[in-house]
Amino acid sequence: MVVRATARRLSELRRRRAADRRFGIHLLGSVAVAAVAAVPFGLLLVLVEGRWQPLRSLDAGTARQLNETALEHPAWTDTLRFLSEWVWDPFTLRTIVALLTVWLLYRRAWRLAAWSTVTATAGGLIGLLVKTVVERARPSLEDPVAHAPGFSFPSGHAMTATTSFAVLLLVLLPMVPRALRALCWGVAVVSVLGVGFTRIALGVHWFSDVVGGWLLGLAVVALTTWAFEAWRTDAGRRPVGLNEGLEPELTGAHPEPGASVRRHHGGAVPD
Repeated sequence: MVVRATARRLSELRRRRAADRRFGIHLLGSVAVAAVAAVPFGLLLVLVEGRWQPLRSLDAGTARQLNETALEHPAWTDTLRFLSEWVWDPFTLRTIVALLTVWLLYRRAWRLAAWSTVTATAGGLIGLLVKTVVERARPSLEDPVAHAPGFSFPSGHAMTATTSFAVLLLVLLPMVPRALRALCWGVAVVSVLGVGFTRIALGVHWFSDVVGGWLLGLAVVALTTWAFEAWRTDAGRRPVGLNEGLEPELTGAHPEPGASVRRHHGGAVPD
């Protein structure tokens, strides 16, 4: 019996280690795919680079109308600036995600911490790479109400908001009562849309810049989430819906597979 139990635990250990290796490969592969295979984003990029007249007219008209509104309502503009530069600023959101990742490491949820780190980091790096390649100029308005450095497409604020709120949602949903999960989704969606609106209304991004940031951020999240789900399958865990979060086991004492087994056997089976 002892030999059989030991063999079974060793078999489980090998399976987990193999799943971990595939998880890493999937994560790295998903980042590469996200950079080149986001079809909706790619289509938008073609239209931006090709200076498609209907899109240029939409961008210019939206920027002009919102700039006029911002000039007429300075208190409203100050509120938008506060939201954009403090509450929804990329530094603020990345700091929150970093703190969440530290908490995941404290909980010993290693793979979920890796997912959040890769998703946030990949979003920032891919967005910066595309900006450098496209080199699109920001809106140039006669009477601007705000300024921002660097290139315009895609919006870094919009992309960071998309990846950051996705990480927060998909990690923390298991900790939220089911009755409140729809509210959490609503807050996240409103925040992501709000970030985009503030950037356009302040005249520092074109409408298509913001849409591009949303699409590219969604592509990164979708592909890294697919990689995480692939790991769950390899590790023998049940499929979960998005409303449950990525790892419902986070609410338990041992979020990692096999952790409770190792604890109960005095560490006889190494991690």
